Amino acid sequence: MHDIMIRGGLVYDGLDPVPQQLDIAMKDGLIQAMAANLTADAKVVISADGAIVAPAWVDIHTHYDGQVTWDSEMNPSASHGVGTIVMGNCGVGFAPVPKGGEQDLIDLMEGVEDIPGAALSEGINWEWESFPEYLDALERFPRAIDVATQVPHGAIRAYVMGERCNTDYAPTADEVEQMAALVREGVAAGALGFSSSKTLLHKDIHGDYMPGTFSGRDEMLALGLGMKLSLIHIS
Repeated sequence: MHDIMIRGGLVYDGLDPVPQQLDIAMKDGLIQAMAANLTADAKVVISADGAIVAPAWVDIHTHYDGQVTWDSEMNPSASHGVGTIVMGNCGVGFAPVPKGGEQDLIDLMEGVEDIPGAALSEGINWEWESFPEYLDALERFPRAIDVATQVPHGAIRAYVMGERCNTDYAPTADEVEQMAALVREGVAAGALGFSSSKTLLHKDIHGDYMPGTFSGRDEMLALGLGMKLSLIHIS
């Protein structure tokens, strides 16, 4: 006997663009059978007549970078059928972070994404400094859905360049290499990639442009190659 049977739903399985009306049988959290008019029994039968049945969505652009450290349910996304969120978008995030630099990243996130800084200050328990340590903190925290993140340009520029991060558009060659190394480190630890932003709308709460907004070709090329070299090393 199966644990759950979902009967009569219009199934979009993610492979065939044409939906089919099918029954789905599950046991131990896994799909055991999927076909029209299944005869198998189940402990729980759910009627999905008139409803769509589909795999959980992947939301590729979110800014849960702070919330993900204190909210195990990740609502409203989980309640909307999302099974995986991708964060670290637009070059903003909370790792790496130097000691004493936490508020700067909060001010940046609040300005760019309009997430209340008070909530971030109250909710985030800064257990990390490096990007791998941030991923370790996320791994330790139980949650209802999967999360994935990118290495944010704003955070690594702030980490390497300090107060010059959003005013000096010509970092030294050594600083560029340090930033590239942070990208390599982050991707090697499990980040999906690297994100940045060039839109003039992205400013922190003080009106300063996001770090990296006017970064030059050499810097962007080095950071992109840092990501590429990490992926080559992992493979």
